[in-house]
Amino acid sequence: MEQTISIENRIQEVLANDPLFNVIQETPAEHHFLSEPYLNELIEKKYYSTPEVASWFDVTDAQLRYYIKPFEEYLFDRQASNPTTATVIRLDFKAILKLRMILLLKDEYRVKGLKQLLRINEDGHIVKQVPTQETLPDVTYDKRIDNLTQALAQIMHTRLFLMEQNEETEEIKLTLNEDFLQQKIKALPSESSQEIKKLQSKTEQLEQKNQELAEKVEGFLTSNKEDIAIRIREKHIEQSVLNRLENEALTQYAATKRWQLFRKFFNSTQIEIEKKQYIAAYINEHFPEQMTQALHEYHEHLVE
Repeated sequence: MEQTISIENRIQEVLANDPLFNVIQETPAEHHFLSEPYLNELIEKKYYSTPEVASWFDVTDAQLRYYIKPFEEYLFDRQASNPTTATVIRLDFKAILKLRMILLLKDEYRVKGLKQLLRINEDGHIVKQVPTQETLPDVTYDKRIDNLTQALAQIMHTRLFLMEQNEETEEIKLTLNEDFLQQKIKALPSESSQEIKKLQSKTEQLEQKNQELAEKVEGFLTSNKEDIAIRIREKHIEQSVLNRLENEALTQYAATKRWQLFRKFFNSTQIEIEKKQYIAAYINEHFPEQMTQALHEYHEHLVE
């Protein structure tokens, strides 16, 4: 018998690692996005017209097309099989989901903010991120956190400790459960003084391990904060590189002889299109190398 999955699970599969879906998942709009009535009508291998999709989203066809234009490369993934033409736009299952997220987030982020989230440049193309060692998942770090979590769970299972949180600093601290310990001691026979000494010794050892565990957790939390600061700085470096390349491209373009010829024979619109194409090509050519160099210099500075 053929197994089926829910539309919610299918959406999560299709949009895995999608930047806008990551944003949606952190907002109250997630439930609304995953449960709208139009989803029951969608057929995954079918294409839909913009008037039909606009009726689902309670907007006009013109409004829908307005939000399609700046995000064409994101919506259609450069699909060669898409039947979209210059006048007729056809949307498939994935494109409709992406377009719906754009409409849900447009009031908060506007077009400019959405394009930044999707890394779309002024020419409408998605700028590919150059992977660095720092952006790769740290499997070792995750494993160490899991081990520490399991160790903490085992300690708490003994009921010898209580977990308390400072309301001001939000710091979590483990303290000895004196009441539980006294109950255990009283329950022992009077002749079990030797066993009591052993229990006290074990308790001291657990306290020592608890202190070591707390120090390790604090160290990992501090390291995590530093990692976040580094990633924020890397994003700033990336934007600086893009801005610098754009300025360099503008300077070189203005100095070329083609610029003077276009001013004589083409209107301003054509000049603007050619300028954007030149800038985009220049950035695509030089961005990976300069970004890698900038990150290398930054991390060398951190080491120093």
